[in-house]
Amino acid sequence: MAQNATIYKVELSVADMDRHYYETHNLTVAKHPSETDERLMVRLLAFALNAHAQLEFTKGISTDDEPDIWQKSLSGEHELWVALGLPGEKVVRQSCGKAGEMIIYCYGGNTAEMWWEKTRNSTTRFDNLRVINFSKTDTTALEKLAGRMMKLQVNIQDGDVMVSDGDSAVAITPAKWKNAVD
Repeated sequence: MAQNATIYKVELSVADMDRHYYETHNLTVAKHPSETDERLMVRLLAFALNAHAQLEFTKGISTDDEPDIWQKSLSGEHELWVALGLPGEKVVRQSCGKAGEMIIYCYGGNTAEMWWEKTRNSTTRFDNLRVINFSKTDTTALEKLAGRMMKLQVNIQDGDVMVSDGDSAVAITPAKWKNAVD
Protein backbone atom coordinates (compact mmCIF):
# COMPACT_ATOMS: atom_id res chain seq x y z
CA MET A 1 0.00 0.00 0.00
CA ALA A 2 1.38 3.41 -0.99
CA GLN A 3 2.00 5.98 1.70
CA ASN A 4 0.13 9.26 1.53
CA ALA A 5 1.67 12.71 1.47
CA THR A 6 1.78 14.65 4.74
CA ILE A 7 0.01 18.00 4.61
CA TYR A 8 1.69 21.11 6.01
CA LYS A 9 -0.08 24.43 6.54
CA VAL A 10 2.22 27.41 6.12
CA GLU A 11 1.67 31.12 6.57
CA LEU A 12 4.61 32.57 4.67
CA SER A 13 5.18 36.31 5.04
CA VAL A 14 7.69 37.60 2.51
CA ALA A 15 9.42 40.97 2.79
CA ASP A 16 11.73 41.14 -0.22
CA MET A 17 13.45 44.52 -0.16
CA ASP A 18 15.44 43.63 -3.30
CA ARG A 19 12.31 43.19 -5.44
CA HIS A 20 9.97 45.44 -3.40
CA TYR A 21 7.61 42.52 -2.82
CA TYR A 22 5.66 42.35 0.46
CA GLU A 23 2.95 39.72 0.76
CA THR A 24 1.68 36.92 2.97
CA HIS A 25 0.94 33.57 1.32
CA ASN A 26 -1.25 30.96 3.01
CA LEU A 27 0.04 27.69 1.60
CA THR A 28 -1.00 24.09 1.84
CA VAL A 29 2.08 22.02 1.05
CA ALA A 30 2.08 18.27 0.44
CA LYS A 31 5.26 16.55 1.63
CA HIS A 32 5.94 13.41 -0.41
CA PRO A 33 6.78 10.34 1.76
CA SER A 34 10.33 10.27 0.34
CA GLU A 35 10.88 14.01 0.91
CA THR A 36 12.98 15.14 3.87
CA ASP A 37 12.22 18.12 6.11
CA GLU A 38 15.35 19.74 4.68
CA ARG A 39 14.00 19.52 1.12
CA LEU A 40 10.56 20.76 2.21
CA MET A 41 12.12 23.82 3.81
CA VAL A 42 14.32 24.46 0.75
CA ARG A 43 11.12 24.32 -1.32
CA LEU A 44 9.51 26.94 0.91
CA LEU A 45 12.66 29.08 0.74
CA ALA A 46 12.67 28.85 -3.06
CA PHE A 47 9.02 29.90 -3.08
CA ALA A 48 9.81 32.91 -0.88
CA LEU A 49 12.77 33.95 -3.05
CA ASN A 50 10.52 34.00 -6.14
CA ALA A 51 7.21 34.91 -4.52
CA HIS A 52 4.63 36.15 -7.00
CA ALA A 53 0.83 36.02 -7.32
CA GLN A 54 1.04 33.32 -10.05
CA LEU A 55 3.79 31.24 -8.40
CA GLU A 56 2.66 27.76 -7.37
CA PHE A 57 3.89 24.40 -6.18
CA THR A 58 3.52 21.49 -8.59
CA LYS A 59 3.39 17.74 -8.04
CA GLY A 60 7.18 18.06 -8.07
CA ILE A 61 9.00 15.05 -6.66
CA SER A 62 6.31 12.61 -7.82
CA THR A 63 6.53 13.61 -11.51
CA ASP A 64 9.38 13.78 -14.00
CA ASP A 65 7.97 16.40 -16.35
CA GLU A 66 7.17 19.14 -13.83
CA PRO A 67 9.43 21.32 -11.71
CA ASP A 68 9.00 21.77 -7.98
CA ILE A 69 7.61 25.29 -8.46
CA TRP A 70 6.47 27.18 -11.52
CA GLN A 71 4.98 30.44 -12.56
CA LYS A 72 2.73 30.53 -15.58
CA SER A 73 1.45 33.54 -17.47
CA LEU A 74 -2.28 34.12 -17.73
CA SER A 75 -2.13 32.46 -21.17
CA GLY A 76 -0.50 29.33 -19.70
CA GLU A 77 3.10 29.86 -20.82
CA HIS A 78 5.86 28.88 -18.38
CA GLU A 79 7.52 32.08 -17.20
CA LEU A 80 9.56 30.49 -14.41
CA TRP A 81 10.65 26.89 -13.84
CA VAL A 82 12.18 26.16 -10.40
CA ALA A 83 13.97 22.88 -9.73
CA LEU A 84 15.50 21.71 -6.46
CA GLY A 85 18.49 19.45 -6.02
CA LEU A 86 20.85 18.21 -8.69
CA PRO A 87 19.06 17.64 -12.01
CA GLY A 88 20.72 15.86 -14.91
CA GLU A 89 21.89 17.65 -18.04
CA LYS A 90 18.91 16.40 -20.09
CA VAL A 91 16.42 17.76 -17.53
CA VAL A 92 18.22 21.13 -17.48
CA ARG A 93 18.22 21.33 -21.28
CA GLN A 94 14.53 20.43 -21.58
CA SER A 95 13.48 22.73 -18.73
CA CYS A 96 15.39 25.71 -20.13
CA GLY A 97 13.54 25.15 -23.41
CA LYS A 98 10.13 25.08 -21.71
CA ALA A 99 10.34 28.29 -19.70
CA GLY A 100 11.42 31.89 -19.99
CA GLU A 101 13.65 31.43 -16.94
CA MET A 102 14.89 28.39 -15.04
CA ILE A 103 16.37 28.42 -11.55
CA ILE A 104 18.06 25.46 -9.91
CA TYR A 105 18.39 25.63 -6.13
CA CYS A 106 21.12 23.21 -5.08
CA TYR A 107 21.77 21.96 -1.58
CA GLY A 108 23.60 19.04 -0.03
CA GLY A 109 27.12 20.28 0.69
CA ASN A 110 29.93 18.39 -1.05
CA THR A 111 27.51 16.44 -3.25
CA ALA A 112 26.16 19.70 -4.72
CA GLU A 113 29.68 21.04 -5.26
CA MET A 114 30.72 17.86 -7.10
CA TRP A 115 27.54 18.04 -9.24
CA TRP A 116 28.32 21.66 -10.17
CA GLU A 117 31.93 20.86 -11.11
CA LYS A 118 30.64 18.15 -13.45
CA THR A 119 27.70 20.19 -14.83
CA ARG A 120 29.07 23.74 -15.01
CA ASN A 121 30.48 23.64 -18.56
CA SER A 122 27.30 22.15 -20.03
CA THR A 123 25.19 25.04 -18.68
CA THR A 124 27.04 27.95 -20.32
CA ARG A 125 24.78 27.90 -23.40
CA PHE A 126 21.62 28.51 -21.38
CA ASP A 127 21.13 32.26 -21.04
CA ASN A 128 17.88 31.77 -19.09
CA LEU A 129 19.41 29.58 -16.36
CA ARG A 130 20.37 30.57 -12.84
CA VAL A 131 22.01 28.17 -10.40
CA ILE A 132 21.97 29.00 -6.69
CA ASN A 133 23.43 26.92 -3.88
CA PHE A 134 22.48 26.78 -0.21
CA SER A 135 25.18 25.57 2.16
CA LYS A 136 24.67 22.42 4.22
CA THR A 137 24.99 24.54 7.38
CA ASP A 138 22.17 26.83 6.24
CA THR A 139 19.78 24.06 5.17
CA THR A 140 20.43 22.03 8.33
CA ALA A 141 19.52 25.07 10.44
CA LEU A 142 16.47 25.77 8.24
CA GLU A 143 15.29 22.16 8.59
CA LYS A 144 14.91 22.69 12.35
CA LEU A 145 12.10 25.20 11.70
CA ALA A 146 9.93 22.53 10.02
CA GLY A 147 6.57 21.76 11.56
CA ARG A 148 3.09 20.72 10.41
CA MET A 149 1.77 24.23 11.12
CA MET A 150 4.29 26.96 10.32
CA LYS A 151 4.18 30.72 10.52
CA LEU A 152 7.35 31.90 8.78
CA GLN A 153 8.66 35.38 8.11
CA VAL A 154 11.21 35.67 5.30
CA ASN A 155 13.18 38.89 4.93
CA ILE A 156 15.38 39.35 1.86
CA GLN A 157 17.82 42.22 1.50
CA ASP A 158 20.95 42.56 -0.63
CA GLY A 159 20.70 38.87 -1.53
CA ASP A 160 20.82 37.71 2.09
CA VAL A 161 17.86 35.90 3.61
CA MET A 162 16.56 35.72 7.18
CA VAL A 163 13.92 33.08 7.95
CA SER A 164 12.16 33.29 11.29
CA ASP A 165 9.34 31.38 12.96
CA GLY A 166 8.95 33.81 15.86
CA ASP A 167 11.13 31.75 18.22
CA SER A 168 14.18 31.07 16.06
CA ALA A 169 15.84 32.75 13.11
CA VAL A 170 18.12 31.35 10.44
CA ALA A 171 20.42 33.53 8.32
CA ILE A 172 20.96 32.18 4.81
CA THR A 173 23.46 33.40 2.25
CA PRO A 174 22.66 31.92 -1.17
CA ALA A 175 25.72 31.36 -3.36
CA LYS A 176 25.11 32.38 -6.99
CA TRP A 177 26.87 29.79 -9.12
CA LYS A 178 25.38 30.97 -12.42
CA ASN A 179 23.42 34.06 -13.36
CA ALA A 180 21.02 34.33 -16.27
CA VAL A 181 22.07 36.67 -19.04
CA ASP A 182 19.82 39.73 -19.18
